[in-house]
Amino acid sequence: MASMTYRTAGVDIDAGDALVERIKPLAKATSRAGVLGGIGGFGALFDLKGAGFRDPVLVASTDGVGTKLKLAIDTGRHGSVGIDLVAMSVNDVVVQGAEPLFFLDYFATGRLDVAQAASVVAGVAEGCRQAGCALVGGETAEMPGLYSGGDYDLAGFAVGAAERGALLPKGVCAGDAVLGLAASGVHSNGFSLVRRIVEKSGLPWEAEAPFAPGTSLGEALLAPTKIYVRSLLALHRAGLLKAAAHITGGGLPGNLPRVLPAGTRAVLDAARWPLPPVFSWLARTGEVAADEMLRVFNCGVGMVVVTADAKAARAVLEAEGETVSVIGTIEAADETEASVRIDLPAGWPA
Repeated sequence: MASMTYRTAGVDIDAGDALVERIKPLAKATSRAGVLGGIGGFGALFDLKGAGFRDPVLVASTDGVGTKLKLAIDTGRHGSVGIDLVAMSVNDVVVQGAEPLFFLDYFATGRLDVAQAASVVAGVAEGCRQAGCALVGGETAEMPGLYSGGDYDLAGFAVGAAERGALLPKGVCAGDAVLGLAASGVHSNGFSLVRRIVEKSGLPWEAEAPFAPGTSLGEALLAPTKIYVRSLLALHRAGLLKAAAHITGGGLPGNLPRVLPAGTRAVLDAARWPLPPVFSWLARTGEVAADEMLRVFNCGVGMVVVTADAKAARAVLEAEGETVSVIGTIEAADETEASVRIDLPAGWPA
């Protein structure tokens, strides 16, 4: 009688070792000041003093990619979801005034496909490169019986630091300007609804996207989440950033109040920023109401910044490659909690 092995139970240790060897150069390419050692130890080491900090406060964030992964799996396009994974955490770190320093990923699957996993991790490394942080480690878990077929899941963990006096938000008051930084697409929120709308449309993933001629529907919807780290750090170092909000699940109404002080209201005008065609298509095809669109999606604004000097802030952000719109102002309000009012033009989001 043949003896049982881990491989016959569904776990291939050799495949895991092969993946580690493939991703080592990807991780090494993201190294930065402060990193000690490399991939392969039981833990990652980072020297804050070596990174130039004097009196640092650590800022950490964790997130995943959500059901956008199902789209990657269904289309066989795995190269960009790693960027999404990094973006969702580092964008949350930088809005607190912190510089993302290092990142770890967790990849779980039912059966390890080395090429698939390497493509995902290559995206993680690219996201780290864009954010200026190091990929210092991670975990790959092969769990047959828990995940089926080619399904996999991702989680990411970013750690950053800020000098104690540089944490945000800080000093937001009535009269400040609200700027919107353009999104690169749907980013990584609302894909359970996106997938239902695509199902309703009857379009296959390989069909031409109705809102992006020349691009397949799957490719267009998989456009990775924009990473705003370098531009926000430049704005902060210029002394022009009072607050920033990463527009993820909950949209503008759910995220902007998180960085505003009590007794203030952000008054926004949706006519002041361009609505990308993907959102008009989603709203029209899914018959999604305007208020639901604003609660679920970024609707074209992936990051919001609050500043006292809109002209100077815009110049810094545009020099960093951002597309910037002045979308509103901060007003005093009687409410005990911060709030947002969004004025919509007739027919929005058509």
